[in-house]
Amino acid sequence: MGSGRHRLRILTSASDVSEIAELAGGKGRNLHALTAAGFHVPSWSVIGLDVFAEFARGSGLDERLAALAALPAGGQGDGGRGLCETAAEIAAEIAALIGSAPLGERVTEAIALAYAQVGGGPVAVRSSGAQEDGTEHSFAGQFDSFLNVRGLDQVVAHVRRCWASGFSERSLHYRARHRLPPDTGGVAVVLQRMVPAERSGVLFTADPATGRDDRHVVSAVHGLGEGLVSGAVDADTVVLDAATGEVLSTVIGEKKERYDAGTGPGCTVSPVAPEDRGTLCLTTEDLTRLHRAGLRITAHHGTPQDIEWAIADGTLWILQSRPVTALGRPLGTAPGHREPEGEERLWDNSNIIESFGGVVSPLTYTFAADTYAKVYESYARALGVRGDRLREVQEWTPYLLGYFHGRVYYNLYHWYRMVRLAPLYPLNRRVLEKALGVSESISDECADALHPFTPQTGLRGWFSRLSRTVIFTRRFLTVRKSMEVFHRDFYRAYEVFDNVDYDALPGDETHRRFRRLQRELIEKWGPMQVLDATVLLSVGILALLTRRWLPDAPEWLTWAAAAPDGPVESAEPARALAGLAARIRADDEVRRLLERTDDADARRALCEAGHTDVLAAVDAYVAAYGYRSPDELKLEVPDLRENPAGLFTLLREALRDTGRDTPGGRGKEADAYLDQRLRGPRRWVYERVRRKARAALTDRERLRFCRTRAFGAAKRMLRAMGRDLARAGAIDSWSDVFMLRLEEVHGAYEGRIAHTELRHLAALRRRQLAADAALHAPSRFTTRGAPYWSGNLERAGWSSGPAARSGVRELRGTPCCPGIAEGPAVVTDTPREIGGGILVAYRTDPGWVPALSSAAAVLVERGSPLTHVAVVARELGIPTVVQVRNATTEIRTGTLLRVDGAAGTVTVLADPPADDTAGGPAGHPDS
Repeated sequence: MGSGRHRLRILTSASDVSEIAELAGGKGRNLHALTAAGFHVPSWSVIGLDVFAEFARGSGLDERLAALAALPAGGQGDGGRGLCETAAEIAAEIAALIGSAPLGERVTEAIALAYAQVGGGPVAVRSSGAQEDGTEHSFAGQFDSFLNVRGLDQVVAHVRRCWASGFSERSLHYRARHRLPPDTGGVAVVLQRMVPAERSGVLFTADPATGRDDRHVVSAVHGLGEGLVSGAVDADTVVLDAATGEVLSTVIGEKKERYDAGTGPGCTVSPVAPEDRGTLCLTTEDLTRLHRAGLRITAHHGTPQDIEWAIADGTLWILQSRPVTALGRPLGTAPGHREPEGEERLWDNSNIIESFGGVVSPLTYTFAADTYAKVYESYARALGVRGDRLREVQEWTPYLLGYFHGRVYYNLYHWYRMVRLAPLYPLNRRVLEKALGVSESISDECADALHPFTPQTGLRGWFSRLSRTVIFTRRFLTVRKSMEVFHRDFYRAYEVFDNVDYDALPGDETHRRFRRLQRELIEKWGPMQVLDATVLLSVGILALLTRRWLPDAPEWLTWAAAAPDGPVESAEPARALAGLAARIRADDEVRRLLERTDDADARRALCEAGHTDVLAAVDAYVAAYGYRSPDELKLEVPDLRENPAGLFTLLREALRDTGRDTPGGRGKEADAYLDQRLRGPRRWVYERVRRKARAALTDRERLRFCRTRAFGAAKRMLRAMGRDLARAGAIDSWSDVFMLRLEEVHGAYEGRIAHTELRHLAALRRRQLAADAALHAPSRFTTRGAPYWSGNLERAGWSSGPAARSGVRELRGTPCCPGIAEGPAVVTDTPREIGGGILVAYRTDPGWVPALSSAAAVLVERGSPLTHVAVVARELGIPTVVQVRNATTEIRTGTLLRVDGAAGTVTVLADPPADDTAGGPAGHPDS
């Protein structure tokens, strides 16, 4: 049953971004962003601004704060004195009130829960002001932090002191000096597990003295960083080249003392051994890891950072990070340097990496970009966008995707514009971020400024919005019927394109049919994008109801409750593969033959041995699902119909009976949870929304199945055109067609290119892609002006070195499907060799579905709860966690893991045997 006045929420890494933005304060927001981005951050929780507000209401403090808000910063207030003159009196009065007022049961319970969330024991208690650590005002040193606080009573006492520090004399003077309103907006408090640091320090990713952003400045001491921050210890200082990490200068500090956690609150001070005082306390490996972390954190936030860090037991921990707000001059590499000007663009590979992972060919990228442009322009038309507004939409739909060093990225701001075509934008954009799996939400101010076209004002603007809302509502309510009509018409047209031998046709005829496929299959896709909007809206409302009526529900509940209604069409390949494996497992002769035969020779071996019935079953699988294969949307990758060897790899793994009971979908667990806690009218409303979400997700999977078939038909046509161009001498090899852009392929058949350049262009691009494949790609970065130049990509953090493993023993991600599994990790970039282990992948695509049946659990570094593999894994009941940052860097094949799909945790139980240290990739090239 839904509760009325539920307990105060404690914020953690699993909390929703919108809650963090509203309640966590500056430090809390930054910790959440760092954790979500995959950095190693000690366990933390936040006692939010709502807890402080509850305390203020119960203690009478809110009345005093209201009077404070009315006081002028430096002018005359009541009695002729302003804030500057009365700061000391106000601070003393508020501190006394906060220190003596009763907390109340709900506030005490919240603090106890926050302390329990970090595991108890010694913690750091840090103030987190509502306006702290911003890009303009850092409030550095204005609020209090306390180290090594132990026990609930001491935590409560220090939480009070943190609250009081928000109204300290120095804090009030800071506000007056910067002409900020005296009201602080409240104070949140961060509790963070103490790290037994061997070395600690601060990393600036721009020189704070000169403002140069081509320098990183590292300061380091032995033990905890308290000695450095307080100025009591003369620290080592190292200046690094920001691009390469090369050491440019080193200053050895005296480091006579070190600060460590004592038995009580605060730190104990002890002397540093004489032989350690005169040497640098950081190793070369330490500096390399700090440099890489600095690049990643700066790229993630898009601005130079002031980073507090610690090293303990071989792990680099990021304690907090804030923007550098006091640089010596505008950023640049030289006094005359100017920052790039022009349009800001935000690039993110979340979710798109499921479709186009790693390096993709120019033909794949341009075909995908052209398809997205046509589909979403058609979607705008379907919502009634016409005239000048449609022309404005056409200005950004061709640029929904970007292409950097062979990788595909979302041009993210345009996707917010697309979502705004439908009503309820504030809700839909939040669900879009969840659906895409982006690690960080954009600000409300930025989101509000993004429009699909220039908004109209007055009556005409109101009528335009009403018209789109009416059209969308009609399509929203009838989307299932529309899906049935589209499904029927699609397969009717698809059969025409699929039952053709394109190699037997002249190249120009194949090209004409390709153009027709674009018109008849792809451009008609647009209106069905209402289905994606329906998913966003219905799942968003479901999540909203869950948060409001079931505030303590586990994170997996919304996704399990919204699991597709009935069997998922896109899970059919996994079921069919399991059925084929069961048939072969029952025939010892066939099983032994496949186990000892190479994949490439397996089909021929079956034929020669006379196993025609099994061969017919294999051929039937290929005929039905052959277009489903790893990287199936990449035109350059052959599918199972072209190269069936991959099927035998998957089949061999499926033959291994894992002994794991696969319970099927997790809808029953969601039902049981809801039956216990939600009844009456609220349950009725919840189920109506849930039914819509489940139906929409079911239809979305059907639509994606159609998309795969359409891309498969296009793949066959483009391969035939490649062979035709190679016979004509336009390119050296038929596979060189993938090195061409789509407009160049069209131009070759329509007489509008410099045709003599094709061979040279193909060779040049092939060499460049090979070099690009070795680069580590950032998952998210910002550019200004021309994206490829003016230092944009250098600042983004592209690098060619191997990923560094920190040795962390627990990783966290987004829970997708509950359940607990233990087993050896199988780190792979292809859906192979799972054999009952825990599948660990940087990214997946729909072609991985057949491999799921042999996995005990699934971990994906990039992705979201709505990606294809996550949806199917829930259907199959496999414990699944996505957005496990650095999974393929930290985990090696053979590592014994424990996966909790409900909590989203991955625990390392044992490292792989010494002779297996090279097993599995040390990190995906894009991790």
